[in-house]
Amino acid sequence: MVLEQSWADAVFLHWRISTSAAAPYLPAGVEPDVFDGSTWVGLIGFRVPGTRLGAVLPLPYLGSFTEVNVRLYSRGADGSRGVVFLSLDASRLAFVLAARAAGLPYVWSRCRPLVTDGPVPGCGYDVERFRGQADSSFAVRPDLAREADDQLSLWLTARFGLYSRFAGRTLFLPNSHRPWPLHPATLTRFQDRLLTSAGFALEGQPESVLFSPGVRTRFGRPSALPIS
Repeated sequence: MVLEQSWADAVFLHWRISTSAAAPYLPAGVEPDVFDGSTWVGLIGFRVPGTRLGAVLPLPYLGSFTEVNVRLYSRGADGSRGVVFLSLDASRLAFVLAARAAGLPYVWSRCRPLVTDGPVPGCGYDVERFRGQADSSFAVRPDLAREADDQLSLWLTARFGLYSRFAGRTLFLPNSHRPWPLHPATLTRFQDRLLTSAGFALEGQPESVLFSPGVRTRFGRPSALPIS
């Protein structure tokens, strides 16, 4: 294990897209993963209240931040399944620089949680990239009395690794965590340019809207994906 993080107050927004739209964004050796005849693009926001390197080195300041990412779903020829990040906006510059050095497309942004009022408090995120490059603001109201345990919700969130390009190779970075505790949610606010900036001009509201109070996750060591 090389890194451990908590992911809290996660909001998952997902749209159905064609495999031909997703394929050009994937690194060599992986292809779009498919559910019900389509693949999906996600806009996901959460808080990272704590990061730990190894088993003994907590990063109370550098490892605490807010993140919003745009991602695709893919699978490797070796049978692995994971995500491919198109962008990851985060509010902590030192972490962004370290992650970019490792080949991940992090962007330093004003990125903060958004709490909405009401009988049931809502949860969301605001993102503003510097120099007006792109922004996003979205919020949901979760139904905490119900669980989202349908096959699509589990398929979208049970992703135990990520693929990335680094030094001309495709790497797979595994992670492990307990299943996300998931709740259906209602979208209450949505204004976004991150998806368009990533290459997806989508119309309409997301088909899947989910909320989770969070999980604790551990990352393992990356490995090079065999390319046939």
